[in-house]
Amino acid sequence: MAVRQTRQPREATLELLRRVPLFSELSPDELEQVARVAVPRSYLRGAVILREADPGDTCYILRSGVARVVRQHADGRAITLTNLGPGEIFGELAMFGGEVRSATVEAVDDVEALAILAGDLKRLLGEHPEIAVKLLGAVAARLRETNARITRQSFQKVSSRVAGVLVELAETGTRTGADGPGGAAEVIVRSTQADLAQLAGTSREAASRFLATLQRAGVLTTRRGRIVLHDPQALHRYIY
Repeated sequence: MAVRQTRQPREATLELLRRVPLFSELSPDELEQVARVAVPRSYLRGAVILREADPGDTCYILRSGVARVVRQHADGRAITLTNLGPGEIFGELAMFGGEVRSATVEAVDDVEALAILAGDLKRLLGEHPEIAVKLLGAVAARLRETNARITRQSFQKVSSRVAGVLVELAETGTRTGADGPGGAAEVIVRSTQADLAQLAGTSREAASRFLATLQRAGVLTTRRGRIVLHDPQALHRYIY
């Protein structure tokens, strides 16, 4: 099966919850209450964690791995909206008002997560209004991120948009342990050129041309299904 329930030490669960902004200011006893209703789950690479238009009754917190948020276009294409990394929560909006999922979330690589049922989360919000305030803050932050991406796609050149997306993806990428030309650790980003183009709001061909420019400059190397950033800091020179 693509999804399986796993056992995680309670302390590991508590440590993950402390890293989530939504729960970061809860007391140890309050975190323990959240941990009691959080169920560890594992998803293999390529598995669908939640599907667009399905009823939403569970939210998830990523423990390890990267997940991709995609939406289905009217013409059948899947459009990548963003990537999610460890400590990020998703799937929480559809649980309020009985709405369906607004997007599909897929595991980019093997993923470990915590699942919290809607009823448990709603009870938690009722007992701890401060969590509800934090939830609104998290939603607002995502809205700002979406607006920023729309602004980039409206006013920036292709090179600037692609470089900006690579900087974002680097935050959830895998550090290799090797240092690049700029002195920073090299980062492996798991993304196809097609996904990168969708995130930047451009064509695959245009994104590919700019990636070739970055490769000639020694900033990165493109490989099948991934991009190795040798000098992540150099990407900022292309953002304007």
